[in-house]
Amino acid sequence: MTQLSTDTTASSDMAPAYTPLADTAIDTAEKHLNDILALAFEHTDQHAAVVVFDTRCELADALTRAYRRCLPKAQFIDFDLATPDFIMQTLAALHAKDLVILVQSTNFRLEAYRLRVELFKRALKVIEHPHLGRMPGQEALYYIESLAYDPIYYRETGKALKQKIDAATHGVVDSGGAQLVFSSAFEPAKLNVGDYREMKNVGGQFPIGEVFTEARDLETVNGRVRIFVFGDTTFTVNRPQKPITLIVEKGQVVDALDSTAEFDQVLANIRADDGLIWVRELGFGMNPAFSKDRTVRDIGTFERMCGIHLSLGSKHGSYAKPHIKRGEGRHHVDVFAMTESVVLGDEEVYRDGAWVV
Repeated sequence: MTQLSTDTTASSDMAPAYTPLADTAIDTAEKHLNDILALAFEHTDQHAAVVVFDTRCELADALTRAYRRCLPKAQFIDFDLATPDFIMQTLAALHAKDLVILVQSTNFRLEAYRLRVELFKRALKVIEHPHLGRMPGQEALYYIESLAYDPIYYRETGKALKQKIDAATHGVVDSGGAQLVFSSAFEPAKLNVGDYREMKNVGGQFPIGEVFTEARDLETVNGRVRIFVFGDTTFTVNRPQKPITLIVEKGQVVDALDSTAEFDQVLANIRADDGLIWVRELGFGMNPAFSKDRTVRDIGTFERMCGIHLSLGSKHGSYAKPHIKRGEGRHHVDVFAMTESVVLGDEEVYRDGAWVV
């Protein structure tokens, strides 16, 4: 058994600049994280665990406290008290299938590369919780709720969605009277549902809950879609007073009705860097903790919202297109549809706020 047990933390005389979350929230986080560790990661004490954390916000503090309960034998390293060399040396001592957990109020910078990618190269399991400082108060409680892991729901619904996406020759997203029509087949769908049994890499960014694809032929996407949230230039959820209607012709956004100054800036940035505003990712969010009435500010977290999101801009590393080279586009901006109904082929797969597959 490889086990690291040193606790590289220190007490501070300074009181935190926030009110810690209630013990009931820690209890809930502990339950959900225990399920993730056991059911999704199949982690046991036969493998080492290292938790690199900070306590700059109430949500990071809460998750760290919950992980201490779940992993009493793990090594905990306070990012703000340890040197980068110490952290990297500790991670370098790990072996394949050991577990690394990153609890981050922002996003830890240790080297020029993305730490999670480098850890995956060494066959380590990774749970990443970034940008927690963007979600205070009630949003922190939504985040904790979003960590609930129901393997039957995520795996079976996710697999069923993938099968229907891969088989469909067309689809329609109805956002309350506006319809966005996909007149081609879709790229093979990819899953982010906490099922790593047939995947090379074990782990990723949490919370989970998404199946995503895009039109095989981007120019076959036409129509209108009403969006109620978009990711702004600070990667933060921006909710206009009324939904914005995007007009899409041959896979490109050509107009935005009822737009705002902030969204106009997003579109201007895409045009300046990518030339055209392509509609690329078609995301089927599955996490029931988030909805149009239950939002969090971090766009990477809210992306799991139960419903449809799209990406604007040329950037999408998962799929190659003949007219868009990998790495060519600079922008991948998430926008969220007022999802009323989703049809794949001739079958409705979403209605009344839930997937019906």
